[in-house]
Amino acid sequence: MKKYDVIVVGGGAAGLSGALALARSRRSVLVIDDGTPRNAPAEHVHNYLTRDGVAPSELYALGRHEVTGYGGEIVPGTVTAARRDDAFTVELADGTTYQGRRLLVTTGLTDVLPDVPGLAERWGRDVLHCPYCHGWEVRDQAIGVLATSGMATHQALLFRQLSDDVTLFLHTAPEPTDEQWEQLAARGIAVVQGKVEQLELENDKLTGVRLEGGRVIPRQALAVQTSMRARADFLADLGLEPVVQEMNGLVMGTVVAADATGATDVPGVFAAGNVTDARTQVITAAAAGLAAGAGINADLIAEDTRLAVAARSS
Repeated sequence: MKKYDVIVVGGGAAGLSGALALARSRRSVLVIDDGTPRNAPAEHVHNYLTRDGVAPSELYALGRHEVTGYGGEIVPGTVTAARRDDAFTVELADGTTYQGRRLLVTTGLTDVLPDVPGLAERWGRDVLHCPYCHGWEVRDQAIGVLATSGMATHQALLFRQLSDDVTLFLHTAPEPTDEQWEQLAARGIAVVQGKVEQLELENDKLTGVRLEGGRVIPRQALAVQTSMRARADFLADLGLEPVVQEMNGLVMGTVVAADATGATDVPGVFAAGNVTDARTQVITAAAAGLAAGAGINADLIAEDTRLAVAARSS
């Protein structure tokens, strides 16, 4: 079996960026990608300098072309297990195995959406979560914010920057604090009590939010809070388990802990992108992938040098 210098699990912005840096450093690189990037439902990528508005599929196709142009290899597949003997061995769902000296994990996150009928079907369209990713596209519209945690006020204030018409639906979230009530009132954000029952649609567009009891509040866009979970179950046999990530004391989801170079607590395993930080956007995921690629190359150089010194001395 061919042993690669690096196996990259995940072919999104972080994985392809890391693979590109490694391939340009003359490392043998294999990227394994299951073709399900987190932003697949979105029509465009934003805040990516010189590529603002590009479709995710186009961005990744350009990245794959660049990686393979420097000799990197890319195969489709889902990694289901990983182990380490004298090298890392990853196993795919179809039973295929590959070996590498180092492992770069860039599998991203899974967004778990609130259980509201009609919401999942609109995800990435007029149901969204990030004001930086999609906020400009819904500017000046009637925006709703579906609250499921204490982060709701923060999210409502972010979207208030984009529209004068923002309504916070408390849904299943705890009651705002006195300070939060004051902030919402000061910014003119309407607050609606009660659970959201379903979304109202017309001509394949969001038109409103229906509450339990039948009241409908007209809305053109709805921001939601997702529970974000690292796609990293296959790392369990290596002793690497996701940890909880918090923001302002509130749980955002689970991630794989890694330092600024992408190194995890397991020697030889690196991680980058959304799998390490739920707040990461596409351009910052690409930057993290580059940093991890450089970190891996430095780690391999150190190992190669030690082996060369030992061989010369023997």
